[in-house]
Amino acid sequence: MHATLLAVLLFLSHSCAALAAPAASEHTGVGPPPALAPGQAPPLPLAEPLAEPRSLNQVGFPKVLTEYVISPTTLRPARAALGQKLFFEPRLSGDGTVACATCHNPARAFTDGRPTSIGIHGRVGQRNAPTILNALYNKHQFWDGRVNTLEQQAAMPITNPFEMGSASVTDAMSKIATDQDYQSRFMEVFGRGVNEQDMLSAIAAYEQTLVSFDSPYDHFIAGDASAISDSAKRGLELFNTKARCNKCHALSDSERHETLFMDNDFHNIGIGILRHNVVQSAQQAEREVAQGNLPAIDTAAIASDLSVLGRFLATRKEKDIASFKTPGLRNVTVTGPYFHDGSMETLWDVMDHYNKGDGITDPWLDKDMQPLALSESEIDDVVAFLASLTSPQYEKVGDEEYERQLAKSKMSRPQRDTARAFGPKPLQPNPPPL
Repeated sequence: MHATLLAVLLFLSHSCAALAAPAASEHTGVGPPPALAPGQAPPLPLAEPLAEPRSLNQVGFPKVLTEYVISPTTLRPARAALGQKLFFEPRLSGDGTVACATCHNPARAFTDGRPTSIGIHGRVGQRNAPTILNALYNKHQFWDGRVNTLEQQAAMPITNPFEMGSASVTDAMSKIATDQDYQSRFMEVFGRGVNEQDMLSAIAAYEQTLVSFDSPYDHFIAGDASAISDSAKRGLELFNTKARCNKCHALSDSERHETLFMDNDFHNIGIGILRHNVVQSAQQAEREVAQGNLPAIDTAAIASDLSVLGRFLATRKEKDIASFKTPGLRNVTVTGPYFHDGSMETLWDVMDHYNKGDGITDPWLDKDMQPLALSESEIDDVVAFLASLTSPQYEKVGDEEYERQLAKSKMSRPQRDTARAFGPKPLQPNPPPL
């Protein structure tokens, strides 16, 4: 089976290789996107070359891992092409203005550059749009892991009232069911007419083609000592030691050759929780959101202050309060703002947050959060390493965004607290009764 899958992967890769590595436009992907008028949905991104399935001829591409997480039948080129068309299809939204690509813009490494996403009728949600790149390797989807598969993930934004706002997936599907091009494509790919199950399968198949490796870091690991700067090399060592990034952004504490830079787990790192009465929110969720009711959980996560509860919304386990999924770090220079609520504008803000062990009055704070005592030069080195995780399609925009964030960090560091960063770990309070 593995040999068959690899052959399918290579065929799909070669069929789109000519379009797989364009440079991002110099006018997109750097800094925040333009502000919108009240009630206005963001403009729909173009289905430009950056939207095409990616070549698998990438240094660092994990062939064995990929063989275990996807089926050969899902990677037929015609299925992925249909999924790509659906990914950019605004008719799947309630008013024909919003598509999957609205929040997952290929020019921004399939994010939207906003702190939290804006959907139909200009409605502002509670969560930052994560990248779709390498999403096929996720064991759980969404920041709170409320579903496991890409097919399930594709369905929920279609009906969420703050995202695409359709009455149902069936209603969204009905808007394209009479389109002759869709009819012929569905018949070619699935051997039957337009239907919601195959529609979601096609979108998932497209997302499974969006693999992103081949970064300077990958070339360095492959043996090219000159692929990353001396600063990035120091940052890599700090990443796995003093900065403690590997506690979450690696498969294990001892794993030094990271591939996906995530642990497929959930952590409370002190983001957002201190602005909310979490006990009151947890009690409200218990009363108002039925456990296992995915549409209700989805709406609460995106459209209400219950979003702060994170993984707890899905599991109702106290240990999961305000815990969110560890995101991968590839192309991280391009995918800001950062964290589940988009509350940090620059990677220097992110490092300052971790450096001071923020969330010290958070009773559910992850045990690995503590002051790091990183110097300014060490923070710069870690950021340099993170910048080396940028794939070639985003090299130019990544360099520009790095310089923008660097300049911003020299003017404003709202998260910096040197005294706390170099002080002892404070005593963590006990969780209050729920």
